[in-house]
Amino acid sequence: MGAGVFWGALLILIGLALIIRFVFNVDFPVFKVLLALLFFYFGLRILFGSFGLFRFETGPDDVFFSEREFYEPEHNKEYNVVFGQGNFDFTRVDLSQGTVNVKIGTVFGGTKVKIDRDMPVKIVADAVFAGAEMPDGSTAVFGSTSYQSETFNPDSNHLKIKLDVVFGGVEIKRE
Repeated sequence: MGAGVFWGALLILIGLALIIRFVFNVDFPVFKVLLALLFFYFGLRILFGSFGLFRFETGPDDVFFSEREFYEPEHNKEYNVVFGQGNFDFTRVDLSQGTVNVKIGTVFGGTKVKIDRDMPVKIVADAVFAGAEMPDGSTAVFGSTSYQSETFNPDSNHLKIKLDVVFGGVEIKRE
């Protein structure tokens, strides 16, 4: 939504609200509604576009208001799921080149991660008003939890996943 569209629609709404209030004598909280619309507009601008000096952009590893599949993560890759669903299939991760570090952030969304049953894995999850379910059944709702597979050895190559979940849900399954 462009600034011109927003301000034009806002002026039309102000005019309609004033007509409703004075012509039809309906007590309508004009300024409260306008303040709410203004906050709504600034929130949308921060989420999806530029706002002042800041520029917020999505990349190929981000999911916003949609659903997306990811396969075979790259080392030191960061994925973000916001108001959407991210499905990660990490069952074919190549550990021959070394340890693979992945970070997944989930905000108001859902994330599902599949990992190989025999792969050495270490997962650390931080949750705030969210649910992070590990393969062993442990969960974090508010705080942290971690998981290490039986084959995990810190001195050998492994998959390391760092999860940050806020008002969302993450489920990790071994296959």
